[in-house]
Amino acid sequence: MHEHIAEAVKEPDVVSVPPGAICLRFETMKLYSALGAVRHLLDTGQVKPGDTLVDSSSGIYAHALALACHRYGLHCHIVGSTTVDRTLRVQLEILGATLEQVRPSKNLRLDQNLRVERIGELLRENPHYHWMRQYHDAIHYLGYRDVADLIRKEVPEGPLSLVGGVGTGASTGAIATYLREAGRDVTLVGVQPFGSVTFGAEHVLDPDMIIAGIGSSIPFQNVRQDLYDRIHWVNFDYAMSGAVELLRASGIFAGLSAGAAYLATLWERERDTARTYVFLAADTGHRYVDTAYAHHPDAVGLGSLRPHEVTAQDELRHPWSAMDWPPTDSALLRGGPVLVPERA
Repeated sequence: MHEHIAEAVKEPDVVSVPPGAICLRFETMKLYSALGAVRHLLDTGQVKPGDTLVDSSSGIYAHALALACHRYGLHCHIVGSTTVDRTLRVQLEILGATLEQVRPSKNLRLDQNLRVERIGELLRENPHYHWMRQYHDAIHYLGYRDVADLIRKEVPEGPLSLVGGVGTGASTGAIATYLREAGRDVTLVGVQPFGSVTFGAEHVLDPDMIIAGIGSSIPFQNVRQDLYDRIHWVNFDYAMSGAVELLRASGIFAGLSAGAAYLATLWERERDTARTYVFLAADTGHRYVDTAYAHHPDAVGLGSLRPHEVTAQDELRHPWSAMDWPPTDSALLRGGPVLVPERA
């Protein structure tokens, strides 16, 4: 029996997906990140029950942090984007979390900058608040050790390819780190949307990009670029087609990042069948029903789709590009190493 619903909800389903891949299907993967970070803060005395944790979120992390705070007796305040929908707003209110949303913006960079600016104001007004810094604080790696342990138990031994959204860097990067520490041969394949600065695609825009959770218009310090071996950039149309085909082939109803990861997995498996492929479905598809799944008649079959294999970011183009990482010009690598703290 679980002590709290957060502990139950975080557990993924391990599902075999044709033709020969494995999907880790989460209801909300960021619960691992939030729970691990909050436990570490409490165990090390950086926060105590009754304190207020604050952060920015477009939705998924807000729910995860609110549940973690509910689990450990902390207050939660979220500065959210306009993408936080009514269903989540009501849940946050009942869980005791407070939410304020920045003004509407058609520009993702402006939306993220507005949220960060507002957090700065809050911290000046309330210096006792603890800013979680999900994009920059390496404590968000800690919870994913449990996911790596699950993969070690569930996935047959041998070479492994892990495929999933790069996001804040504290999911695919963390899982691969812990698997490699345990001696597993892991190739890490990151998935990005066009327009993301994380791996240098900000010059190729996607006007329909609504999968910003796997990329960013601002730098994320938690992303360790040196951990990744391959990067795929997938636009909205192809991510939607991947999600629709994933549902059709396996019954898995997941978000657009899962559709993009499934598409990348099929291509990587075609290039090298000697590895076991595990891809991440980080959330469910419910918030994409109107914007993506309702357009399933427009989805294209995946069998004929191929990425543009490129060697540099200036070659990137829609609808799908892929590249070995790091590029030949190592000067394109950004940021320094993220030091992951030991779990207390």
